Amino acid sequence: MRPSMTASQTSGVPFRDRIGTPLVGNAPRVMLLGSGELGREIAIEAMRLGAEVIAVDRYANAPAMQVAHRHHVLAMTDAAALRQLVHREQPDVLVPEIEQIATDELVRLEEEGWTVIPRAEATRTTMDRERIRRLAAERAKVRTSRFAFVDDVNSAQRAAREIGFPCLFKAMMSSSGHGMTLVRDPEGVVAAYAEASEHGRVPSPRVMLEEFIPFDREVTMLTLRHYGPRGEVATTVMAPVAHARPGTLYHESWQPEPFPEEVEAALRSTATAVTDQLGGWGIFGVECFVRGTTVYFSEVSPRPHDTGLVTLGSQWNSEFALHARAILGLPYSGPEPTVPAAAHVILGSEAGWSPSFGGLSTALAVPGVRVFLFGKPEAYRDRRLGVAVARAESTSVARSLAEAAAHRIEAELRIDSPKAPGPHA
Repeated sequence: MRPSMTASQTSGVPFRDRIGTPLVGNAPRVMLLGSGELGREIAIEAMRLGAEVIAVDRYANAPAMQVAHRHHVLAMTDAAALRQLVHREQPDVLVPEIEQIATDELVRLEEEGWTVIPRAEATRTTMDRERIRRLAAERAKVRTSRFAFVDDVNSAQRAAREIGFPCLFKAMMSSSGHGMTLVRDPEGVVAAYAEASEHGRVPSPRVMLEEFIPFDREVTMLTLRHYGPRGEVATTVMAPVAHARPGTLYHESWQPEPFPEEVEAALRSTATAVTDQLGGWGIFGVECFVRGTTVYFSEVSPRPHDTGLVTLGSQWNSEFALHARAILGLPYSGPEPTVPAAAHVILGSEAGWSPSFGGLSTALAVPGVRVFLFGKPEAYRDRRLGVAVARAESTSVARSLAEAAAHRIEAELRIDSPKAPGPHA
């Protein structure tokens, strides 16, 4: 059975100084649970390091499936089906990339000896807003906004009055702003509760209310738990990634973002305190708000973060390359210098299938600009279909270049649904 070939729950990912070759039996097998655009970059980087990659998602032809050695379509909230696939594929590491996963089953699999990234309890905690907020406030003891958890509209109305307006309603399990609403007055509570309870990654009557902090900047601290050159366990915090959301969804990010020394120290301390409590291996995206010189913890993702797409231009080793190193047990010495760069999303404007993209020659005519198209087979309004990444002499110039490139690209869609080929083993 595969667990006997890998590290146990207590030792986690084993340190490696040697790696094998895919498809001949001696390469580490990486199973991606979720195969979107972030998963695709993880797959590419893991394959560059010699791993054998199995991509799993709930729909066919997901981005990471297009580059992996094998792929499967699976409802990952189905615990029995997930367990059956793990036993069939015998992966060395299970790498959750989305929220819709039977996390309790991951805990059970880890207890049996399978290795989960960053570790099963960290995955379960970060994918549940109540668990992670209580861990941050009560165990890591970092500063957070005021918050409450409710199970129905009546308790939501009471909690909103106590927290005050404006306040935020958030789905218990979500990412990238899905299921989140800024409520400015009591009249908005009913609709916000419905949005949070029905449109998160997993619908649930329990939702989170949070004090709205009128922050100056929103920042992601990419934090890597990994081995150092001599096999010692280390934590490395990258330069701050700033980002902007005109609505609730990720729209653009840039790196580096300068802060006074005391603020950057507080950001690094917050990220380290939270990830030390979570434990495990790989990249965490620790989101914080900065108001004046005060830092507030917001939330954390147990994997590469969407705002970290900017590292495809700003760092020699992107967040995906660093995640691949850590989950394979390969050492890293950092942090590395960053260069000014920015990323800007390419969004769908309507619903349809088989996107094709125009405007590429114009978008790519500017030196320092790259375009990453995710290969998603289906589009809908505001779905991320790609990202433009630009390098420049300053982050302000890079932001302008990335935005201009993203806006030059237009997606054309088919209205009818094409017949997609099924998964292959």
